[in-house]
Amino acid sequence: MQRKDFTGQRFGKVVVISPSEKRNRGSVVWNCRCDCGKEFQEDARKLKTGLIQSCGCEPFPAEKYRNLTGLRFGSLTVLGKSGNRTKDRNPLWLCQCDCGKKIETTKHRLLSGGVSSCGCGHTPPLKDWIGKRFGRAEVIAYAGKKDGWHLWQCRCDCGNEFVARQSNLQHGQTTSCGCFHRERPSLHFVDGTFVERIASKNLPSSNTSGVRGVYFNKKRGKWVAQIMLRGKCYYLGAYSRIEDAAKARARGEEMFDDFLAKYAQTYPFVEAAQVDVPNDLQAPKLPDGMTDNNKTLGSDLDENK
Repeated sequence: MQRKDFTGQRFGKVVVISPSEKRNRGSVVWNCRCDCGKEFQEDARKLKTGLIQSCGCEPFPAEKYRNLTGLRFGSLTVLGKSGNRTKDRNPLWLCQCDCGKKIETTKHRLLSGGVSSCGCGHTPPLKDWIGKRFGRAEVIAYAGKKDGWHLWQCRCDCGNEFVARQSNLQHGQTTSCGCFHRERPSLHFVDGTFVERIASKNLPSSNTSGVRGVYFNKKRGKWVAQIMLRGKCYYLGAYSRIEDAAKARARGEEMFDDFLAKYAQTYPFVEAAQVDVPNDLQAPKLPDGMTDNNKTLGSDLDENK
């Protein structure tokens, strides 16, 4: 984007010399010289609004900005005080944008360059996202700008069309029209246990043994079997062969039957036992080398006994 060249321009006692390599919140910082001889740097926003009249050797002419009526700040023309105030009792000024919309804002935001339009955005955004996909959503058109937000018209894979903010698409907060969240199974945490987790037969992506609840303890050189239920980790034994650890785990899963039967009427879906559960909800594993602190099952299969 082409930036305005302030080189040689005068603002009160200040003459702009050249642009520097510095940036202040995206605004070019300019090298300036005061009539007193002092050189300093200031960003373009403060130069444009007239806030800088000297290097500081003279007091700021506050009288000039006591009444902002009729002054222009970017695309805004100040019409006068609106009669309203902010929560901290600062008066609000009524301004009219070049697009015709009227807004209220504070003197500080006008003088500091914090606001220079109503947010209408006469030009389209720099990013052209038409045809780009975000999850199930495909961008089909630019929907304009509202309240300072760029909006995009999107079509979901389910066929619904909707409008989404550019920032929500960019940060992954919007990936569908909402159908994805409706289709996702509800997760039920009951008595310290994720019902869908124990009903599922799917392996977590972090599993490396191929058997649920079994991992290899490098320190002990054995396969350890364990199971989580009601917020407790039950130690099922350590074995030289993974097959024996798998048998211990299978016997331990008999604990699930009574639990699932108890809640079958409340959660009838548990009988399907094929619910995909996000991996971040898997039960925590017993750390390597830690002995059991809870109830021990399958001790007759434990080679250490």
